[in-house]
Amino acid sequence: MIRTPLLRPAGERLRAWSELLRVSALLSVPGDALAGAAAVGVRPGRGTAWAVGSSLCLYEAGMALNDWADRHEDAVERPHRPVPSGRVGPGAALGAAGVLTAAGLALAARAGRPPLAVATALAATVWAYDLRLKHTPAGPAAMATARGLDLLLGATATVSAARRGAPGAPGAGGAGDASRRTAVPPLTALPSAAVLAAHTYAVTAVSRHEVQGGSTATPLGALAAATVLGALTASTRPDPYHRGPHHTAPVRPVPYPPGAGRRPPSGPRRSTAQRVTRLLAAVYVRTAARPLLHAALNPSPLLTGRAVGGGIRAMIPLQAALMSRSGATAGGLALLGLVPLTRRLARKVSPT
Repeated sequence: MIRTPLLRPAGERLRAWSELLRVSALLSVPGDALAGAAAVGVRPGRGTAWAVGSSLCLYEAGMALNDWADRHEDAVERPHRPVPSGRVGPGAALGAAGVLTAAGLALAARAGRPPLAVATALAATVWAYDLRLKHTPAGPAAMATARGLDLLLGATATVSAARRGAPGAPGAGGAGDASRRTAVPPLTALPSAAVLAAHTYAVTAVSRHEVQGGSTATPLGALAAATVLGALTASTRPDPYHRGPHHTAPVRPVPYPPGAGRRPPSGPRRSTAQRVTRLLAAVYVRTAARPLLHAALNPSPLLTGRAVGGGIRAMIPLQAALMSRSGATAGGLALLGLVPLTRRLARKVSPT
């Protein structure tokens, strides 16, 4: 039974909406677009900012829609959630999902038609997951697809802005033509998107046991996946322009003019980027592994939920490692600073 919402103080309403939208997990989103921008080798600009805004809106739309779709199930299993407890009305949750989706698409449209196309596919995946696929075998794959598309949204928006020479994008201020010539295809970001999608698949698979618990194999599988992904991220080339130490020729010789993007690291800078990438990959594995191991040893609902929360937080160091691997070492280290804030927010509002 879903209770009828009553008039409540503003603080209680804010708390209810914070729980509905799972604001403590929101900081795991901007890194998608930033990792996408790093993967195409272009300094983040206005297009990246539009992508971040679009991603945040679509993520929150998915949170609101998820609770609306699960309102009857949550009334039995998690009656404390905002919708079944009556703190947020079902109509308000569904309306918020619709408004946030429209806002996300509008922000993506500001970056250009290609980003709008990616955002539309992302929104369709989110709605399909919440309304149809969540409780089917295709659920984890749908959620993984959404995260991968989110990274590609950042790559596409950044490249679109660079090619147009938009204000704030690489190439603005006289270097626009060079920027349009040197911006690489967004599909260059596919390997990074695949890594993030694989992590998301593993975390989503664990989340299916969050209410009942009882699964040892799933957390162990997610632990193995995190270990492999960390090793792959640490061992691959540090930027998208070089094939590795056995190749002396770059994949695409991009003549970076002054102010037209981010130069690929070379020499000592490249060695530093490799070391930082390994460090960030290690932070990712540690963040994800510890709660997953606890959940495998004692698959209770409490520890399984903590494993899911740890998996969400681990997305930030993973995004940071992907950025460093692509040459945006300073940006990756800066992004890592969101982890403590995410942890503090999670103590106030559950990310799951």
